[in-house]
Amino acid sequence: METAHSRRAFLKATAFSLASVGLPRRVWGQTSPKPPNIVIIFLDDSGWADFQPFASPGYRTPNVAQLAKEGCCYNNFYVPQAVCSASRSALMTGCYPGRTKVFGAHPPRARGLDPKFATMGEVLKQRGYATAVFGKWHLGDQPETRPPARGFDESCGLMYSNDMWAFHPENPDYWGQWPLQFWDNGKVTIEAVTNEHQPMLTTWYTEHAVDFIGRHKDEPFLLYVPHSMPHVPLFCSEKFKGKSGAGLYGDVMMEIDWSVGEIMKALKTNGIEDNTLVLFSSDNGPWISYGNHAGRTPFREAKGTSFDGGTRSACIIKYPGRIQAGTYSSKTFCSLDILPTVAHLTGAKLPSNPVDGRNVWDLIVGKPNAANPNAYYPFSTGRTFEGIISGDGRWKLHLPHRYRTLVKPGNDGAAGKYRQEQIELSLFDMANDPLETTNVLDRYPKVARKLKELAEQHKRTFYAKEPG
Repeated sequence: METAHSRRAFLKATAFSLASVGLPRRVWGQTSPKPPNIVIIFLDDSGWADFQPFASPGYRTPNVAQLAKEGCCYNNFYVPQAVCSASRSALMTGCYPGRTKVFGAHPPRARGLDPKFATMGEVLKQRGYATAVFGKWHLGDQPETRPPARGFDESCGLMYSNDMWAFHPENPDYWGQWPLQFWDNGKVTIEAVTNEHQPMLTTWYTEHAVDFIGRHKDEPFLLYVPHSMPHVPLFCSEKFKGKSGAGLYGDVMMEIDWSVGEIMKALKTNGIEDNTLVLFSSDNGPWISYGNHAGRTPFREAKGTSFDGGTRSACIIKYPGRIQAGTYSSKTFCSLDILPTVAHLTGAKLPSNPVDGRNVWDLIVGKPNAANPNAYYPFSTGRTFEGIISGDGRWKLHLPHRYRTLVKPGNDGAAGKYRQEQIELSLFDMANDPLETTNVLDRYPKVARKLKELAEQHKRTFYAKEPG
């Protein structure tokens, strides 16, 4: 197995040649002010209530709490689908799942996101940014869809979820067809990740991130850190094993919190903290089937559904001098909006392909009377379009659909059991009923009619059945 030190050495040795591919780096000086660095830390299956200050989870997360003190907590941040690949694609492209056709969680060797849809890496690379992704990619596992081909100068990590391996708790024979590979700058450095490697994933991603910051402090950069954890199977390094007093899940979350602290420390040490936007969130809600190996959410249902337990993720954004420190926001926006908002902040051009999200910077900074430019956000599970929420976050409409609800949770890494339920056409007043308990369809017929028209239009545009 390669050590973290050897991987860093390899990364340093190849950094110049990788950075020189494509357009030359822009030189930033007095006549060309350096635009902000962008750091996105994106967790896998973390619950809305897994960190302070959103909740008191029973273990300490001081670095995330400090990030919140220095930034703003956004209580109404959504993803359009509460499943891995679809959520990550929406973040990276600003496009609806229905547009990209990236649904669910892609298996190994899948083509994934069509290269005709530009990623944030490609958008910022055109602006002269150094770009890196360290973590779980899950947007394609073929040469033309892995990170080096999608606008990222540097990369390391897994191409898909860490449970897609021979030790899968429910279907090991199927997932065991492919080795779980660890990639480093376009090359496989660990052919088959094992129980010995998994505890080091969070540490490796963090070390690469810190190293990248130090080497690129004098130029603008995009650093995307999509952690593999706390997606099952759970692992943490020896330095956090048993430290939380709240079981393995707590240990894993404390290590992720440590990772956040290391990244923030690197920004400060290198003197670029004040010119860096940091976004911290999760791809979706917790996978509650796994019981004590899953996170928590106060909202209805969880991962793999269009209820808020699946699609509402805790979010913190810090940008000193631009976002007021120690604040909370109830403004609604979505991961779809991050790409166009980042493009606005950095002066980058949006790609030629359609982008569905909008620049919501005025909402993020709390500009008085700022309105969401999106009329609605769509929600889906897999290939099924299930409903929308109004752009202001007040009203949520579920179209009739089946969904899974937990019957019995698993324990210590074993999966639990779901049953299928059916929801009829339902309207929820999210301002007064954020847990989605009471259908007010008959009470607000005009609202319901308007949202139903938007939902049906979206369905016709993006989910029309193909001929034959």
